[in-house]
Amino acid sequence: MTMTAKPASAAPPEAASTSGFLDRVLKVRELAILVVLVLMLLATQLDNHAFLSEQGIKDLLLNATILVLVAVGQATVVITRNVDLSVGSTMGITAFAAGEFLRGGGNPLVGVLIAIALGIGFGIVNGLLVSLGQVPALVVTLGTLYIIRGLDSIWFGSKQITAADLPSGFADFGHNGFGAVPYLALLTAAVLIVAAYYLRSYRSGRDLYALGSSPEAARLAGVPVRKRILTAYIVCGALAGLAGALYLARFGNVDSGTGNGYELTVVSAVVVGGVAFTGGSGSVYGAALGALLLTSINSVLPSIGVSSVWVQAIDGILLLLAIAVDRVVALRVAAVLRKRAAQTRSAIHHA
Repeated sequence: MTMTAKPASAAPPEAASTSGFLDRVLKVRELAILVVLVLMLLATQLDNHAFLSEQGIKDLLLNATILVLVAVGQATVVITRNVDLSVGSTMGITAFAAGEFLRGGGNPLVGVLIAIALGIGFGIVNGLLVSLGQVPALVVTLGTLYIIRGLDSIWFGSKQITAADLPSGFADFGHNGFGAVPYLALLTAAVLIVAAYYLRSYRSGRDLYALGSSPEAARLAGVPVRKRILTAYIVCGALAGLAGALYLARFGNVDSGTGNGYELTVVSAVVVGGVAFTGGSGSVYGAALGALLLTSINSVLPSIGVSSVWVQAIDGILLLLAIAVDRVVALRVAAVLRKRAAQTRSAIHHA
């Protein structure tokens, strides 16, 4: 099937107006996150003049890259009104698998491909169970989370991968870059742009939003629901696998506990970034901003002398605030759409 965007002229004026309104709402939400992030960083810079040095900016970007990658994949799933709680475990096991291959003298590029392929495998399992088995995503991915952790413990046990086991070029890639911009950030930005373009410009990408907005309506409209859900989980698994390989390059230290609990941070980043947990709205750019905001908080608090124990509490507050805002916006959007529908019916009646 050729995946091309529908011409804009094919949409009725009312649909185009509604789409434009929703796009403006989403852009305002993402702009608000960006403003909060910038103000927070500037305030920290005023308190600590070394915070936004070249190395400081590089550290901020490096800290965010892994979470941004996984958040992009998670956002793709959440848009369809599903969730993947196994991303943290998938990232951990793929990082260890890539490390084992590289420790044996393997090629770094092949090691990354192995991590991605393993992530895709777990994504296929999740996608098939959710789409074909009609099992709630929360139950499926919670189950696969524990299965992957169990496999991780059995397969690797107490073994550990350290930086000394990795090729020097691979470890350098995880730290170096062009000035303040690390290679990992450039790679993550490329993935982000491709994912955003796909979701916005291709029919199969727009189908994910239709599916999240109303699964039954999408089915009646001819959207291949099972195929789209499977695709979303494959993308999520692939990006979790890529994140695992980059985690290995970034930190150079992986064990069987890597990634435990990471899925909660990922979900928080996605929701804080404006991707509605009920599906159908949001963007990967928003998810990336949410991830950048959460990781920046982790750097800001110690920099201004605040104990790091507050990090999780602040993350939780941001999550609750994002859910509240999402609910208020959803009610406002619904009210505006009802008003416009009534005006349209009235215009047709009087025509």
